[in-house]
Amino acid sequence: MNDHRTAPESMGENDVVDLLLRQHALIRDLFDEVENAPAGERAEPFQRLVRLLAVHETAEEEVVHPYIRRKIDGGEAVVEDRLAEENEAKQLLAHMDEAGADDPRFLADLTALRAAVTAHASAEERYEFAQLRARTTEAERRAMAAAVKAAEALAPTHPHPGVESATKNLLVGTPIAIMDRARDVIRKAMGKEN
Repeated sequence: MNDHRTAPESMGENDVVDLLLRQHALIRDLFDEVENAPAGERAEPFQRLVRLLAVHETAEEEVVHPYIRRKIDGGEAVVEDRLAEENEAKQLLAHMDEAGADDPRFLADLTALRAAVTAHASAEERYEFAQLRARTTEAERRAMAAAVKAAEALAPTHPHPGVESATKNLLVGTPIAIMDRARDVIRKAMGKEN
């Protein structure tokens, strides 16, 4: 399905929680797309998944976690648990990115990555998102959504003629390099230079 309305850069959500929930659904869809692609055609959808995961996790680290730490009881522990989950997934993602989609262990690693990402997303939804919605104002969530959208415009989930090549230029390299670029965009959108 090549529907531009499902691309994060064109999402209409103005509440950061709604936006992040929609992105979780997009991530699930991209896992399906990679898994169902013929063996020789997995690299391109996998790169879109890598970009979206890298940008999404960076957005959560830069935008959501600071609020969780400040606004909810036990927020520091909640964030530390999410960071530990993210670290496990990031290591596997970096390994898969380096090994490539033709690696004999690719599908087994994809299954493990999907399980880790799904468990992480469920924990976020349970322990962070409801609290975030309850303990922030609509204006705060709107401002957070704007910062997340700025970064996620870097990670289209479907190829867009004429746009994809420019995006690839911004998002070449390892998942860590992509996270660094996304962090810069988010901080600029939030008015925090470095």
